[in-house]
Amino acid sequence: MAVPPRAYGGTESVLDTLARGLHTAGHDVLLFTTGDSTCPVPTASVLPQAIGVGVGGSATEMRHVIHAYQTAADADIVHDHTLVGPVYADRFAGLPVVTTNHGPFQSELGDYYRAIGDRTPVIAISQHQASTADGIPIAAVIHHGVDLERFPPGPGDGGYAVFLGRMCPEKGVDAAIRVARQAGMPLRIAAKMSEAAEQLYFEQRVRPLLGGDIEYIGEVGGADKTNLLGGATCLLNPIAWPEPFGMVMVEALGCGTPVVATPMGAVPEIVDHGVTGFVCSSEPALADALTAVAGLGREACRQAVAARFSAERMVAEHVLLYEALSSGRRLPQAA
Repeated sequence: MAVPPRAYGGTESVLDTLARGLHTAGHDVLLFTTGDSTCPVPTASVLPQAIGVGVGGSATEMRHVIHAYQTAADADIVHDHTLVGPVYADRFAGLPVVTTNHGPFQSELGDYYRAIGDRTPVIAISQHQASTADGIPIAAVIHHGVDLERFPPGPGDGGYAVFLGRMCPEKGVDAAIRVARQAGMPLRIAAKMSEAAEQLYFEQRVRPLLGGDIEYIGEVGGADKTNLLGGATCLLNPIAWPEPFGMVMVEALGCGTPVVATPMGAVPEIVDHGVTGFVCSSEPALADALTAVAGLGREACRQAVAARFSAERMVAEHVLLYEALSSGRRLPQAA
């Protein structure tokens, strides 16, 4: 996908923020991406445009990786966000490489990072994710961050809850509808629905529940997304899987919008129960939270992002790790 993404794309949004932040902080940055990327830092590419999630294959990624490493062979450090890259990097002796796991360790990714972790430092994106690494050495835990200037505070006066994510059962779209109906809260669903499995889930489990104040509005990005988040009473995020992070929650908080979510994955690291949202285990409790969430302070949500999830903090923590690794030092293994 392009960096930044045009609509859905949490990882690509993080890469855009990190690259911009490093560049602003005075570091020389080269982002090897696709030709249609608009991140305002020096870039290089071999693929003229993004091919999309779930499209292409290992040969396409390998081509991207080969050209990227040829371009970056003299770099002080390479931060690789691909899967193929850290394996291919062995061909470049002496080139420091670090990688970030954006997915769950408790999957087939576990075997992968277990195989490369002794020679390629691995960054985790939450304490919960790191706790599931099961022996994989973690070089650092670095939460994602956002540039608050790109997430202006919204009034929250739209009188609706918003769901923002992918159209899939683990994101809990059908649960969000049930919760909103129980609470009598209008719900706007903005979700990526481009893959066959997403479309099937929508037809079987989501479309039958739509109607009245429950509306599917499609995939959104840019100003449409921030306006949607900023106008919402809350973000409703009843995920049903241990998500490693959850950028949409930080983006909502950046707009001053509280989050109502289930205590899965990194949610308790992001949402302060009773302050920036509510973390509830059952659908009835989530519905009760929807009726109470308007009483939370929206400025407290932005303050939480400024204190813990800023782009500046994310950049600074990456720079500390880069400097240690490029000088041949390894930081103590993250707890």
